[in-house]
Amino acid sequence: MKKDKHIFSFNRKLFLSVISLFLVFVASFLAYQYQREKEYKIELLHSKLQDYNDRLYEELSNSTNIEEGLDRYIHQYMLKDLRVTVIKPNGIVVYDSFEKDKKKLRNHSSRKEIQEAMQSGNGYDVRRTSETTGVSYFYSATSYPDYVVRTALPYNVSLLESLKADPHYLWFTAIATLLLIFVFYKFTHKLGTSINQLREFAMRADRNEPIEMELQSNTSQNELGEISQHIIQIYKRLHETKEALYIEREKLITHLQISHEGLGIFTNDKKEILVNNLFTQYSNLLSDSNLLTSEDVFTISELQTITDFINKAQKRPIQKEGKRMSITLNKNGRTFIVECIIFQDMSFEISINDVTMEEEQVRLKRQLTQNIAHELKTPVSSIQGYLETIVNNDNIPKEKMDVFLERCYAQSNRLSRLLRDISVLTRMDEVANMIDMEKVDISMLVTNIVNEVSLELEEKHITVINSLRKEMQIRGNYSLLYSIFRNLTDNAIAYAGSNIQIHINCFREDDVFYYFSFADTGVGVAPEHLNRLFERFYRIDKGRSRKLGGTGLGLAIVKNAVIIHGGSISAKNNQGGGLEFVFTLAKEK
Repeated sequence: MKKDKHIFSFNRKLFLSVISLFLVFVASFLAYQYQREKEYKIELLHSKLQDYNDRLYEELSNSTNIEEGLDRYIHQYMLKDLRVTVIKPNGIVVYDSFEKDKKKLRNHSSRKEIQEAMQSGNGYDVRRTSETTGVSYFYSATSYPDYVVRTALPYNVSLLESLKADPHYLWFTAIATLLLIFVFYKFTHKLGTSINQLREFAMRADRNEPIEMELQSNTSQNELGEISQHIIQIYKRLHETKEALYIEREKLITHLQISHEGLGIFTNDKKEILVNNLFTQYSNLLSDSNLLTSEDVFTISELQTITDFINKAQKRPIQKEGKRMSITLNKNGRTFIVECIIFQDMSFEISINDVTMEEEQVRLKRQLTQNIAHELKTPVSSIQGYLETIVNNDNIPKEKMDVFLERCYAQSNRLSRLLRDISVLTRMDEVANMIDMEKVDISMLVTNIVNEVSLELEEKHITVINSLRKEMQIRGNYSLLYSIFRNLTDNAIAYAGSNIQIHINCFREDDVFYYFSFADTGVGVAPEHLNRLFERFYRIDKGRSRKLGGTGLGLAIVKNAVIIHGGSISAKNNQGGGLEFVFTLAKEK
């Protein structure tokens, strides 16, 4: 059925319909014109016979003997087969050129041509068989005061040819018809092309298929074609806009799924439109029981304030500034900020943000500030105390003054190192992505560090075993990589003890990372301190650390530098004794 539906396309149906009407019109025109042509020939023949009638009546008027005068005149001047009949007004035949016996001729008053002649002066009958001769004639009669003269020509081949319509107008009509059919076919073909374009466009649009460029370039150059092209262009723009909106929607959904806050979007009747995983997770943390659907969030007692706000907003219009509400909740040891935003169509969004870590960061920053103040206070107080003693005692011995000045110098060095380390950490926190990267030979870097601290190593009888292979290169920041190995080395020299060994090794590598081990055979660290070694200002033995000149930031700098280079670091105690740091560094950063 579907196949039969499209046997004739629209342009063919239009072409056949109009051409059918046109052909009917042409046939009607030809029939009418044929009839007109035939009538014209008849009128022409009638006029010619009327002329004969006039001449016969003139001869009749001048003759004393009707029969002799007419016979002589007909024989001399008239056509061979022309039949002449003279009739009195009452219908009695007084002369007939084909029948001399007048008794055989019936009254002619009932003849069509005679009646017309009596009424209007002349008349004719196209084709009637004579009762006298049995031959079909064309009769033409003219009425005169005392007679009716009638002439007749027999229907033979010659007369038929003379009455036949002229065929030239038929040829002209046929050629004009064919030309018009061709022109109309071209027009309907172009029209059909445009309609087919629209039909193909509609089918592709319905199937949500892309509109190809060929569909546009082949459009007919007419009004409908231009409309088709504009419609296709509009659709393409709408399709592109839809694709752009779809991409933006996918971006929004992706953003919602990876967002660090729980987001839920609902209709005005509290039906879910879109929620992310964190929203479900946080909702269950706030709820005393597991929620089966996202809509169950409105049953949480802690969120009753938000629910009341939404219900109130839907009952009456609210001002623009009144479409947002935020509350802070503490539940299960966590702090959440819950915010609701109501949109123009009364749909709304609820965001749940876990700010526990942020609060912890605030606490740590506060603690860090306090630690910095405390660490700065100690050397500053020492310097200030020694200088006050010198200033307030004029008679202080030179030897004692030198001791005080040396201690002031030592404390100023400690203060300088502390400020330097704080500056390094701050710079790494704030501009980690702006640090310049270059090719760094790690093996050469470690060799240089060992040479730099050789005196300290000799004093404490420490042996460094550098097992790094030659030309081990990493793309990174030289200063930060230097700080990693230098701080680990200084830490081992300061706290591991004397007569030990330090082993530096790259025990594994893959396409992405180098895996390093920095181990010593010293005293090690109690297990409860291992997880806090990288905290800023954390010390196992605070008095001993300050005495040795440490700032408490060395390992924090190491951890941040490792993270900036795409790696991670951890500490553990070796089974044979001593402390080992295991860390990774990305080959390309």
